[in-house]
Amino acid sequence: MKDFIYQVQSACDYTKGAAAWLSGQKPPRHEDNERTIDEVRARICKTVDFAESVKEAQYAGASERRVSLSWGHGKMIGGEDYLLQVAVPDAHFHVSMAYAILRHNGVDIGKRDFRGPINWIDA
Repeated sequence: MKDFIYQVQSACDYTKGAAAWLSGQKPPRHEDNERTIDEVRARICKTVDFAESVKEAQYAGASERRVSLSWGHGKMIGGEDYLLQVAVPDAHFHVSMAYAILRHNGVDIGKRDFRGPINWIDA
């Protein structure tokens, strides 16, 4: 398994990639030079800021967009398939691995930290 920083970098890359490709943009480039927790947090913040900067209207036609992946050997994948078969599962995988590494190293986090808040509605 790759290290914690790699897992966070990868989760960020899949997240910003999905936001960019599905909104018709090129993903911002991050240098993969983080070495400290503060630098990792800054990378996460940059990723969230970019994803939140994409306006809903920019996603119009996202399911029909064609995405080319660096490891796809020149093949294309449709936007909906890219989101459901690549971006979401791969981002989830890398977040899960980062979480597991933290847990393995004694960081006191649990499922609620992984899952995040729940938006309850009245019954």
